[in-house]
Amino acid sequence: MPFAQLVIGPPGSGKSTYCDGMHQFLSAIGRKCSVVNLDPANDHTSYPCALDVRELVTIEETMEDLELGPNGAVLYALEELEHNWGWLEDGLKGLGVALHLTDSYSLTLPSLYISTLLLSLRAMLQMDLPHLNVLTKIDKLSTYTPLPFNLDFYTEVHDLSYLLPYMEQESGIVANSKFEGLNKAIIELVEDFGLVSFETLAVEDKKSMMTLLHAIDRAGGYAFGGAEGANDTVWQVAMRSGMKVMDVRDVQERWLDRKDEFDEKERKEWEEEARAREAPGLVDDAGDEEGDSEAEEIERHFPDGGVKIVRRG
Repeated sequence: MPFAQLVIGPPGSGKSTYCDGMHQFLSAIGRKCSVVNLDPANDHTSYPCALDVRELVTIEETMEDLELGPNGAVLYALEELEHNWGWLEDGLKGLGVALHLTDSYSLTLPSLYISTLLLSLRAMLQMDLPHLNVLTKIDKLSTYTPLPFNLDFYTEVHDLSYLLPYMEQESGIVANSKFEGLNKAIIELVEDFGLVSFETLAVEDKKSMMTLLHAIDRAGGYAFGGAEGANDTVWQVAMRSGMKVMDVRDVQERWLDRKDEFDEKERKEWEEEARAREAPGLVDDAGDEEGDSEAEEIERHFPDGGVKIVRRG
């Protein structure tokens, strides 16, 4: 049975980067992966597309042929896709989890964060699919204005009334009494549904990708299949064994509180690994070297993951 992710989000939220990174990551851990491009405006992808809507309709040609603006061209392209649904239907039968990506910059402005919550809530109610909201580019969050609350306040959507004073500081217009009731009503709406929460992602960080993939697998009901076989990679064994992943406190420490310290530590580890690979006589053959490097990679990123690696002869 196939499992799929429907990746949505506003422009600049990191959808293409996510698809590229997840395609590489799934390939690296031995899971088959195909990417379908449903964006008729996406004229450049760094990953192979098993199915591309631009084979059916493109924004550029639509704007030129019908003399439409970009918004009108997008609407026309969606109608064209609807009229040719049979072209796409077979490829989407396994659709399983909706991933709504949002740039973590949205946390830096209270009004933008509230807007993100509303957009996420609307998507969850309309998509009718298992749904995960993801804050992307979390590794860049430390370069923005410091947040007034810890990261878990935003990912777990705690008492939003604490944001009201910061919204007033953000803009004098919001401080107007006629907006006070509206702001409270919006906050209460989000809290009453109690649906929205966020995962985090630093797409170039292996542990962050694995943590998100665990969440996706739980939401979509992915089953790893039979018992581990002789051809399984170390990463497949690790994923099945439920090795320790990052929670929001780990993310806070890694990317906000101690980012420079962790970056320096990783840099030194990479240098040591590079020297070890270049040193002669450390391995018997290329096959053993590849297996050992996989095991070392697991142990380095997840020292207390509880994964026992058994070599087969």
